[in-house]
Formats: sequence, structure tokens, C-alpha cells
Amino acid sequence: MALEDAKHAVDDAFTRKDLRGPSFENAFGGATSFLRRRYTKDLTGVDVAVTGVPFDQAVTHRTGTRMGPRAIREASALQPFDAPYGWNFDPMTEMAIVDYGDLAFDYADVPAFPAALTAHIQGILAADAASVVLGGDHYITFPILKAYAEKFGPMALLQFDAHTDTWPDDDMDRIDHGTMFYKAIKMGLIDPARSVQVGIRTVCEDHLGVTVIDAREVHERGPVATVDKIKDILGDAPTYLTFDIDALDPAYAPGTGTPVWGGLTSAQAAMMLRDLAGINIKGGDVVEVSPQFDTTGATAIAGAHVATELLCLLGWEKHGRDA
Repeated sequence: MALEDAKHAVDDAFTRKDLRGPSFENAFGGATSFLRRRYTKDLTGVDVAVTGVPFDQAVTHRTGTRMGPRAIREASALQPFDAPYGWNFDPMTEMAIVDYGDLAFDYADVPAFPAALTAHIQGILAADAASVVLGGDHYITFPILKAYAEKFGPMALLQFDAHTDTWPDDDMDRIDHGTMFYKAIKMGLIDPARSVQVGIRTVCEDHLGVTVIDAREVHERGPVATVDKIKDILGDAPTYLTFDIDALDPAYAPGTGTPVWGGLTSAQAAMMLRDLAGINIKGGDVVEVSPQFDTTGATAIAGAHVATELLCLLGWEKHGRDA
């Protein structure tokens, strides 16, 4: 839709026919689909389905990430006018991206939630689309990984986080956002030798073979050297990228359940996500945005930018490398 036609728009989230192209509708009005993409359950010809998972029953401290998907979508309304900075292609123009809506689940039947989420992602992958998931607390990555490992085999996990989430827990049915990667490794969903955790600044005695690049190392080495190290470890393994917003220092993302000082800056995160172009990414998520703890909206804005960078990473091989 051309800029001069914006005055004739009737809410792209519902009416647009072409899944490609920017949206020039008012950022302050209309439905808050992600990047003003079309809301649809039809995945025909779709490259990436953005979907929300408003689940926060696995948290150890402050609840509120159930409101994360809505806040991230609203924040993303600031972005769909221009191509993401620093990339040589525009994912909104080159890729068929839709907003697949939120996972529907019974909030009072928590034990049924993991299987419902796995099935949700299986449906997206079965349509040969990738998923970018807006959380929700970090436990949601575990059921998602089950669907990805089923299709691609054990995944390389690239995790940006303040916490490793590998604390021991041998009850595989227990739902906890601090132990799910311990379970994922034990179940063979993750290949620890090809996995990296970035921004860590809390204690965990056993990393289960995963390489940890803590926040201090990022500050000392810098983003460029950090990405070089990450790429060496990931190699060409099929990779799932999960970004817990508490990887960022609370100065940049206060709206989260378990903030920890000494974290990454938004500039460091932006540089690393951009320089990761070329990894064999298959899907990703951004989690732990709790908007009620941030009256400025900065945390949701950061989450929206992370999700957009995930779209760019997913489109790089097909649309960016040769652009």
C-alpha cells in the first residue's frame, strides 16, 4: 500500500490481501497485529507465523507476562513504516508474514497447556512456516522445542538470558520457567555441544555441556567478538533462538519478572542479533515481557524489536544474503 493511499486504508490487520509489503496506517489506531500484518489462521504460502502465548503460570516471582504478547504487538505498531535498520532487505516486503493470533488454552487446566502449545507449533511447522513466538514466561520454549526437535532433530539452542534455566528437575511434568532447559537437554531436544547461553549473571553449578557467555564476558569482549564465538559453536546446526527480555539490564527492560542488574545494553543486543545473520535459524521467541512493571513501555518496545530481528534472521538466507 502506497503512502498516498494510507487515508483509504481500512485496517490492514483484517483487510489486506497481499501478505507482503509495509503498512502505512496510523500507529495509534486500528488492530494491534504484529507489525500490522494480517490476522489469519490460513498458512497457505506463509513464510513466518507470529503467534502469542499469553501464559505465565510457571513463574517463580512476579506474574504478568500473560500480557506480554499484547504489549509487544502494540509496541510493534511503531515499526511497520520502514525496513529494519542495518539489514539489506525488508522482511515485510520480501517475506509472507502473518499474525497467527494467540494460542487458545484453558488457564485453569495448567497440566494440559504444554501439549496444547506443542500441537499449536506443530501445526505451523507442518505448513512449512517458521514460528516467531511472543511470550509469555520462558517455560513456553520447552513445549515449542518439542515440536522443533520432532521436525529437525536435536536443536542448537541460542539463549539470551540472565538465567541459564538449567537448574535440576527430574519431574518432567513439572511446569517451571527455571528448569525447562535441564529437561530439554535430558530429553534430547537440545544438543548442548552446539548450544550457547548469552548474558548469564546468576549462579548455576552445572551447565550440562552448554557454553555460557556471561554478561561480563560480553561487556569485556564486545558484541562482535561475542558473535564470532557464538557462530563457531553453532556451526550449521539447526538453531532455535530464544530471547528472555531479562537478558537486558533493568535499565533498558525493567518490565520483567526476575530482573538482574549488570545485563546487556539494548545496543549490544541489537548488534549481536544483526551480526548473527547466516546462522541456521529455524524459529525463535521473545519471552518474559511484563508490561505492568514498566510504565514507559520500553520493555515491550525492546521485545518488538527483538521479534523483528528474528524475522530478519529467518529471511536472511533466502532474501538478504544475495540482495
